[in-house]
Amino acid sequence: MSLSPVSSEPHSILRFSHLSVRYGRTLALDDITLDIPCGSSTAILGPNGAGKSTLLRAILGWQPSATGEIRLGDAHPQHLLPRLAYLPQRHMIDWDFPITVRAVVEQGRYPSLRLFRQLGPDDRTRVDRALQELGLTDLAGRQIRMLSGGQQQRVFLARALAQGADIFLLDEPFAGLDLFATEELTHILRAWEAQGRTVLAVVHELELARRGFTRGVLLDTALVAAGPIAEVLSPANIDRAYRRGRCAHDNPLHLASTTEFPR
Repeated sequence: MSLSPVSSEPHSILRFSHLSVRYGRTLALDDITLDIPCGSSTAILGPNGAGKSTLLRAILGWQPSATGEIRLGDAHPQHLLPRLAYLPQRHMIDWDFPITVRAVVEQGRYPSLRLFRQLGPDDRTRVDRALQELGLTDLAGRQIRMLSGGQQQRVFLARALAQGADIFLLDEPFAGLDLFATEELTHILRAWEAQGRTVLAVVHELELARRGFTRGVLLDTALVAAGPIAEVLSPANIDRAYRRGRCAHDNPLHLASTTEFPR
């Protein structure tokens, strides 16, 4: 993703304009235009194949077939350019890899290091603060495979904090978590929103989205609705998004920079 200065409307951190993505002949996202406010928590919702994860990958510039525009910008011009952090789906992570909690969090500092440079005092301070904020200080020397699912998720959130990010893209962060870990993660994301951080998370459970997020984006390849979560998850919108019939777990009851894509 190439970044260059542009003006952004107040309070908008991410702006999508006529974004479309194809996988071969299959249309994954169809003409998406919407704004994501700065300092908001947004649940990305919709049935399987609706384009939820594709939207996150498009923000990261991982969709070469994308057309349209994504604008990335901080609503507060005096701040530095916003930075993105991505938390992939749990099945994409090798939890048996022999690495400690602290070593994973330290990875968040690597992009800012010059070639062959080691972590300095400021880097270690950022890592310490991230570990402390996520309640992982006492687990810093533990192998990640020895952690619970909720603790593992917090490790990668801490890595994102150590990176210095202020926009967090989370792909199904609640998948596989028990009730306690789900509530714990919900509390963390609410606190981040209160601190002015921006969170976009792919969420499958609509009730969880209602409880844990203030805004929503409802997709079914095209944009069904976007805005305050209660309005997005109206009965009419849910019917529009899910009426075609999906798998059981999809049942609804259960910027200061720019990316240009070729047209």
